Amino acid sequence: MKQYEAVIETLERFRGIATLGTLYQEVFKIKDCVWNTKTPFASIRRIVQTTEGIFKIEPGLYALNKYQKELIEQGILLRNTAKDEIFSHSYYQALLLEIGKMRNFLTYAPSQDKNKKCLQTTIGQIANTTEIPPFTFENIINRARTVDVIWFNERKMPSAFFEVEHSTDIQNSLLKFYELQDFNAQFKIVASD
Repeated sequence: MKQYEAVIETLERFRGIATLGTLYQEVFKIKDCVWNTKTPFASIRRIVQTTEGIFKIEPGLYALNKYQKELIEQGILLRNTAKDEIFSHSYYQALLLEIGKMRNFLTYAPSQDKNKKCLQTTIGQIANTTEIPPFTFENIINRARTVDVIWFNERKMPSAFFEVEHSTDIQNSLLKFYELQDFNAQFKIVASD
């Protein structure tokens, strides 16, 4: 089996849509394909970017053309164009959670977001926890509970705070970050230009 066929088969296993992280983990489970390369992840990226029948939905998310109608019906794709899809707040939140898990962080999402859908799963299924570790005073933890995504290190201290501003302004996010500024952590707002 050729490498591009293994990528397509992996996408098929996930009902036609997968993140790069999922492809990185799952494509090597196909025993009929040999990946004799020093940079297999780069090969996967090249395949999803250049293979006919695969299209980019968003950075890090790819789908098979033949599943486009089904993805629209499921509400994953909101419009029938391969390049200009609109994604929800929970999509970007899920990506941040996946990246955090790949980097071995304990990933937190607020409990009010745990049932929000992203692709074929929910935010609660992606996050490692919906309970925030007790890393400081209760009033500060209560404020941190409203942050969209937090990565905690092995000592259960915050390493990064992320606010996703998909359809609102960033003022509320900046206020949250102001209250959490005394922690040695990164503060990121994810938004369009």
